[in-house]
Amino acid sequence: MAEHEHLYVVTYDIRDPKRWRRVFRLMKGFGQWLQLSVFQCRLSRQRHAELIALLDGVVMHDEDHVILLDLGLAEDVKPAVVSLGKSFEPVVRESIIV
Repeated sequence: MAEHEHLYVVTYDIRDPKRWRRVFRLMKGFGQWLQLSVFQCRLSRQRHAELIALLDGVVMHDEDHVILLDLGLAEDVKPAVVSLGKSFEPVVRESIIV
């Protein structure tokens, strides 16, 4: 499954603080927090669709803005990133113990 995951950068601008917190908690379940309203996520096609559906149920389309940038296949991404301060590393597939 890992070979079919894409790496996404998800950024959002949510007007209402209560909705912002809901989106933030939702995103923590899907990816790695990078900055205030920015996450990077490794997502299969199914998880991507699930994330979009969940976000769609939270955001107010006339007030909020969410952008999902697809950087391509997660295993092949070699991002050209300039990072000042903390270092940037693409999120790596980790084993999940159930």
